[in-house]
Amino acid sequence: MKRYGSVIKVRSEKLDEYKKLHRNVWPDVLKKIKECNIDNYSIYYKDGYLFSYYEYTGDNYEEDMAKMAADSVTQKWWEICKPCQEPLETREKGEWWADMEEVFHQD
Repeated sequence: MKRYGSVIKVRSEKLDEYKKLHRNVWPDVLKKIKECNIDNYSIYYKDGYLFSYYEYTGDNYEEDMAKMAADSVTQKWWEICKPCQEPLETREKGEWWADMEEVFHQD
Protein backbone atom coordinates (compact mmCIF):
# COMPACT_ATOMS: atom_id res chain seq x y z
CA MET A 1 0.00 0.00 0.00
CA LYS A 2 1.21 3.50 -0.84
CA ARG A 3 -0.19 6.71 0.64
CA TYR A 4 -0.85 9.77 -1.53
CA GLY A 5 -1.46 13.37 -0.51
CA SER A 6 -2.28 16.17 -2.93
CA VAL A 7 -3.41 19.78 -2.75
CA ILE A 8 -5.35 22.26 -4.87
CA LYS A 9 -7.03 25.60 -4.26
CA VAL A 10 -10.81 25.88 -4.19
CA ARG A 11 -12.44 28.99 -5.62
CA SER A 12 -14.08 30.81 -2.70
CA GLU A 13 -17.28 31.45 -4.64
CA LYS A 14 -17.49 27.70 -5.43
CA LEU A 15 -16.72 26.26 -1.98
CA ASP A 16 -20.35 25.63 -1.02
CA GLU A 17 -21.03 24.00 -4.39
CA TYR A 18 -17.94 21.80 -4.02
CA LYS A 19 -19.00 20.68 -0.55
CA LYS A 20 -22.52 19.96 -1.77
CA LEU A 21 -21.19 17.87 -4.66
CA HIS A 22 -19.07 15.82 -2.29
CA ARG A 23 -21.92 15.15 0.12
CA ASN A 24 -23.52 13.23 -2.75
CA VAL A 25 -20.75 11.76 -4.88
CA TRP A 26 -22.22 9.73 -7.72
CA PRO A 27 -22.28 5.99 -6.94
CA ASP A 28 -20.56 5.08 -10.22
CA VAL A 29 -17.68 7.45 -9.37
CA LEU A 30 -17.28 5.83 -5.95
CA LYS A 31 -17.37 2.39 -7.57
CA LYS A 32 -14.66 3.37 -10.07
CA ILE A 33 -12.45 4.71 -7.28
CA LYS A 34 -12.66 1.31 -5.54
CA GLU A 35 -12.10 -0.57 -8.83
CA CYS A 36 -8.90 1.43 -9.30
CA ASN A 37 -7.54 0.23 -5.96
CA ILE A 38 -8.00 3.46 -4.01
CA ASP A 39 -9.00 3.09 -0.37
CA ASN A 40 -9.39 5.39 2.62
CA TYR A 41 -9.96 8.43 0.39
CA SER A 42 -10.60 11.76 2.13
CA ILE A 43 -10.65 15.42 1.13
CA TYR A 44 -10.13 18.16 3.71
CA TYR A 45 -10.56 21.94 3.45
CA LYS A 46 -8.60 24.77 5.09
CA ASP A 47 -8.14 28.45 4.18
CA GLY A 48 -8.88 28.11 0.49
CA TYR A 49 -7.07 24.79 -0.01
CA LEU A 50 -8.31 21.26 -0.51
CA PHE A 51 -6.08 18.45 0.71
CA SER A 52 -6.73 14.89 -0.44
CA TYR A 53 -5.42 11.70 1.07
CA TYR A 54 -5.82 8.14 -0.16
CA GLU A 55 -4.16 4.77 -0.03
CA TYR A 56 -3.35 2.89 -3.23
CA THR A 57 -3.46 -0.88 -2.84
CA GLY A 58 -2.93 -2.01 -6.44
CA ASP A 59 0.24 -2.99 -8.26
CA ASN A 60 0.12 -0.67 -11.31
CA TYR A 61 -0.74 2.89 -10.34
CA GLU A 62 -0.35 4.40 -13.81
CA GLU A 63 -2.62 1.76 -15.34
CA ASP A 64 -5.29 2.22 -12.68
CA MET A 65 -5.20 6.02 -13.01
CA ALA A 66 -5.52 5.69 -16.81
CA LYS A 67 -8.50 3.37 -16.29
CA MET A 68 -10.15 5.96 -14.05
CA ALA A 69 -9.41 8.80 -16.47
CA ALA A 70 -10.94 6.83 -19.35
CA ASP A 71 -14.23 6.27 -17.51
CA SER A 72 -16.98 8.43 -19.05
CA VAL A 73 -18.90 8.92 -15.78
CA THR A 74 -15.73 9.97 -13.96
CA GLN A 75 -14.94 12.38 -16.79
CA LYS A 76 -18.37 13.99 -16.39
CA TRP A 77 -17.84 14.24 -12.61
CA TRP A 78 -14.48 15.93 -13.13
CA GLU A 79 -16.06 18.39 -15.60
CA ILE A 80 -18.48 19.46 -12.85
CA CYS A 81 -15.79 19.66 -10.14
CA LYS A 82 -12.99 21.35 -12.12
CA PRO A 83 -14.61 24.82 -12.26
CA CYS A 84 -14.58 24.79 -8.44
CA GLN A 85 -10.83 24.22 -8.34
CA GLU A 86 -7.74 26.30 -9.06
CA PRO A 87 -4.51 24.32 -9.53
CA LEU A 88 -1.34 25.47 -7.80
CA GLU A 89 1.15 27.27 -10.01
CA THR A 90 3.89 25.05 -8.53
CA ARG A 91 2.30 21.78 -9.65
CA GLU A 92 4.23 19.45 -11.94
CA LYS A 93 3.46 19.32 -15.66
CA GLY A 94 0.40 17.16 -16.24
CA GLU A 95 -0.91 17.46 -12.68
CA TRP A 96 -4.24 19.03 -11.75
CA TRP A 97 -4.00 18.35 -8.02
CA ALA A 98 -0.39 18.90 -6.93
CA ASP A 99 1.26 15.85 -5.40
CA MET A 100 2.66 16.36 -1.92
CA GLU A 101 5.76 14.87 -0.35
CA GLU A 102 5.15 12.70 2.69
CA VAL A 103 7.47 13.86 5.44
CA PHE A 104 6.14 11.80 8.34
CA HIS A 105 3.92 8.78 8.97
CA GLN A 106 3.26 6.52 11.92
CA ASP A 107 1.12 3.38 11.85
